[in-house]
Amino acid sequence: MSIIPSFFTGSRSNIFDPFSSEIWDPFQGFFSIINNLPESSRETTAIANTRIDWKETPEAHVFKADLPGLKKEEVKVEVEEGRVLQISGERSRENEEKNDKWHRVERSSGKFLRRFRLPENAKMDQVKAAMENGVLTVTVPKAEVKKPAVKAIDISG
Repeated sequence: MSIIPSFFTGSRSNIFDPFSSEIWDPFQGFFSIINNLPESSRETTAIANTRIDWKETPEAHVFKADLPGLKKEEVKVEVEEGRVLQISGERSRENEEKNDKWHRVERSSGKFLRRFRLPENAKMDQVKAAMENGVLTVTVPKAEVKKPAVKAIDISG
């Protein structure tokens, strides 16, 4: 075996050869494994792809979720015991025709579910949700923090 590349013979198969055509690909076969997974396993990508922002303002906790292509009827916002806010839904898969040839499928489909434990100051009975242009906004008002009463004490003497 020669470490010098063989330009004339066309066979470059030495692993120490920097010009070798046989380069180890760590992703070789990875996508075929993904494509061979059962349908239910591939649908979990919808769960991972549901991105939700949570910000706290002086008046409320505000959650924003990008849910393009979903109608408000396909999304559920629920409040559970223990101050848990749950946002869930399902993105349906597009109907496939027998003679269709797909080149790429990147949009996720399936069920999604996200849960958030809210702090003590959340008013769980006043949660509001709105959906506009594929963005779900959930507003959870905050209870006013009562400042401890300060009582001045006269100093005798």
